[in-house]
Amino acid sequence: MLWQPEIPAHYRTRSDEELARAISARRKQLGNKLLILGHHYQQDQVIAHADLIGDSLQLSRMAAKEAKARGSQFILFCGVHFMAETADILTDESVQVILPDLSAGCSMADMAAYEDALTAWEEIEKAHAQGKDKVRVIPITYVNSSAAVKAFVGEHQGACCTSSNAKHVLKWAFDGGDTKLAKGERVQVIFMPDQHLGRNTSRDLGLKSEIDAQRDGGASDMALWNPKKPMGGLDASVIQKSKVLLWAGHCSVHKLFRPEHVEDARAENPNVKVLVHPECCQEVVELADLVGSTEFIIQQITNAPKGSDWVVGTEVHLVNRLAQAAAARDVRVLMLSDCQCLCTTMYRIDQSHMLWCLDQLAEGRVVNQISVHPKAAELARKALEKMLQLAPATGPAPITVD
Repeated sequence: MLWQPEIPAHYRTRSDEELARAISARRKQLGNKLLILGHHYQQDQVIAHADLIGDSLQLSRMAAKEAKARGSQFILFCGVHFMAETADILTDESVQVILPDLSAGCSMADMAAYEDALTAWEEIEKAHAQGKDKVRVIPITYVNSSAAVKAFVGEHQGACCTSSNAKHVLKWAFDGGDTKLAKGERVQVIFMPDQHLGRNTSRDLGLKSEIDAQRDGGASDMALWNPKKPMGGLDASVIQKSKVLLWAGHCSVHKLFRPEHVEDARAENPNVKVLVHPECCQEVVELADLVGSTEFIIQQITNAPKGSDWVVGTEVHLVNRLAQAAAARDVRVLMLSDCQCLCTTMYRIDQSHMLWCLDQLAEGRVVNQISVHPKAAELARKALEKMLQLAPATGPAPITVD
């Protein structure tokens, strides 16, 4: 996480209404030079100013395309650090990407350091050198990762993924990636940094998790790699036989949802539909009625039949917006848990920091620019372009805000 310098006090003392008017005035002044992107998890006051709203995959797709179409010189990215890095990688050099608050990071992304990825790669290769099987290791990283980790994955012929297309990317990897498997060769995937998305998606493809093996006996197809321990805390034999090595990372928001929350919701209302994000743990996913990406969740609630009841396990700002819109259609939506399921780093983006950045732009100064080193960007772009290539062709477009 980067350090954000203190902004002048007058930005923090203005009312929300004053800030909103000032931001609108600056947007009008800057015109098409400025493109504001907003992630679904942002607070409402921020979303109100976004030109485009989406999840990570949608915003990745649209950053370069829309900036070019509008002739935008600046992207104000109301998300977190790794998203702004992705936008910088995918846009051309004429576009400058700005993160309103530099401290808006992602705890999950911070759980996978480039140096740890290098060490893991060396240790995994060492383990396979001691075995008899011919194994091709393909790294997959969730888009919630640093540009450095994406570059590592691109350098080693892997790919990024999002929760929207993780299944497509894993299928591609198990088929050998971009190179046909040799006779007798098999694939092992190392999935970073979210163990839960990796585990849930792999199970969806028919693999057996460590949790399944503990319950039912038999061998697991997966093992949890702890980057803080030598050899990931695993025996060489476990590394050799595993089909998927899951990085010991997680989302601080989705980790808060527990099986008892699902059980309590069903006890209160047997007819309720439980809808959760695949970053939730396996035990929650198993109990849910529906599991899918942020955009999948939005689709389900948007198309829910009149009179239906839902509990949703994902970030609170998104759920609250969905609940408010659904209420008008006589659809009841509640959070799966009463705990504060808030993306606290995303919450650091606010109108005060947005206006500060826009004021600087209007005066000819670019602050909080996110710029990825050209060599890292080149390698990371390979992994990102593979992600975009493997994304499902169908699905809703980003929401355009007038």
